[in-house]
This record gives sequence, structure tokens and C-alpha cells, in this order.
Amino acid sequence: MDINFELYKVFYYVSKSLSFSEASEELFITQSAVSQSIKLLEEKLKCKLFFRNTKRVKLTREGEILYSHIEQAFNFIKSGERILEERNSLTQGEIRIGTSDTICKYYLMPFIKSFNQAYPNIKIHLTNRTSPRCIELLRKGSVDLSVINIPEKLNYSNIIVKNTKRVRDVFIANENFKELKGRKVQLKELEEYPLLVLERNSTTREFFDSLMAKHKVSIKPEIELGSIDILMEMSKIGLGIAFVPDECVRIGLAKDDVFIIDIKEEIPERNLGFVIHSNIPLPVAASKFIELLEGEH
Repeated sequence: MDINFELYKVFYYVSKSLSFSEASEELFITQSAVSQSIKLLEEKLKCKLFFRNTKRVKLTREGEILYSHIEQAFNFIKSGERILEERNSLTQGEIRIGTSDTICKYYLMPFIKSFNQAYPNIKIHLTNRTSPRCIELLRKGSVDLSVINIPEKLNYSNIIVKNTKRVRDVFIANENFKELKGRKVQLKELEEYPLLVLERNSTTREFFDSLMAKHKVSIKPEIELGSIDILMEMSKIGLGIAFVPDECVRIGLAKDDVFIIDIKEEIPERNLGFVIHSNIPLPVAASKFIELLEGEH
């Protein structure tokens, strides 16, 4: 199928903004030219790509499928341009990192500080998402690397995984639950208590659910949130027992705020690390940042 690349370029900008007028401004062409390009592309592909009932257009199902591929292609092109611009210099450019709020705060900050001190003119763009979403950003080419909690099963092709740190999770509580203090506690006992855990669709929550299933523990969480920090604060004021990484407790809470429950069953350690795309060459800046991460390992 012979389709002019410019038509896909117009489609990309309309899909990104969901606006013909905003696309025309970004492309420096008239709104009429944008409309004609989309119409021609729809004719060549023999399908409707947009619903046009409102000022903000909406992608059809066919449009969503096409955009998922076009977005990836444009990100790959942009990555190639950046690599050529930066290949012999670290005096300009950018690095794009996907990571979660928790990993950024409790793990990445020292590396970001060191990198910024060494290369002050390199812009650092952070996109905060859950670990599964960070993997998707990487697959689309929206980030150069993602620093994540490594899932137990990562079934994606073209993804290179590097483990850099071991993570240990713990249950914490305040004095409202002092009957659990100073003794071995079976996971089964926690069924009787309010549990505070991360919301679903996060690697930590998947690990928690898998742990409970393995030991045949049935828990209906009292509170599910997207922030480890808020979970710890809620545990601190006695709203329940929180399941969080021990390093977050050590750094984020004072010694007497909570106590760590001594669980009888073994809670396996997990891996924290980074993932990169095997088919996308890394910009120089991203390679230098990875050197910092691997230097700690």
C-alpha cells in the first residue's frame, strides 16, 4: 500500500491532540489541509479513523489501532534524531525515564542528583506511572528506560531487563495493634485486621496478592491507594496494617512511628531494576545514566 508519509504525520498530530485546529497549528498548515489529509488517508485505508461530532474529535477503534503503531514509529524516529544530535556530546540533549513516585523518591534521587551535577545541561524528563505502565511507555518508545519493580513474569519480547537492587517488603503497624508486637505472627492472623495496600495494576500489589494466595490467606483490603507514602502515613495514625518496602519505612518514618510485624512465613525479596528496548539504540545521555545505576550493583 503506497501512502505518503505526510498523511501519517498529520494523523499522528490530530490523534495526539484530538483536535484538527491544534494539529494545524503544530504542523503550520491550514485546518482545511489537515481535514483533507485525514479524508485522503481514510480513503486509502478504506476505514473511518475519527468521529467528528464535537470540537474535540475522537478516534474510532480502527483509529486507535493505527495510532498505537504510528505513535511508536514517531517515537522511534525522534529517538534516532536525538541520538544523532547528541552522539558526540553531553553538553545538550535530554533523557526520558519512566518510573513510579516511590522508586523516584526512595531510590532514584541520588542518581538523578549525581547525573545532574555531572551533566547540568542534559534535561531529565520523568514520567511517573506504575511499573506495568512504565513498561508500556518503553515499548512505545515514549521513554529511553524505565526504572521499575521487576515483575515475576515479564513476557515481552525486545525488552532487556537489568536487576540493580533487592527489595524486601514488610507489614507495619502502630501501637493500636500492639498485640502483634514482639512475637511471630502468621499471615493467616492478618485476615482479622484492616490491611492497607497499593491499588491493583501495580507490581507490588501483584506480588502481595500472589503471596496471600500462596499461603491461602483471604484478605479484603480496608484501603487501596496509589501511594506508598500515604499508606505509611495511614498506618502511622493507626488506620490499619500497611504492606510496604522496608527501605521506605526506614527513610520515610521516624523510629517510633510504627513497628515492623515479625511474620512467621518467609516473604521473598523482589528485584528492582531497569528495562530498555533491545531494538532502540540508547542516546548517549541515557547510557551514562545507566552506568550510574549499574555502578551501584
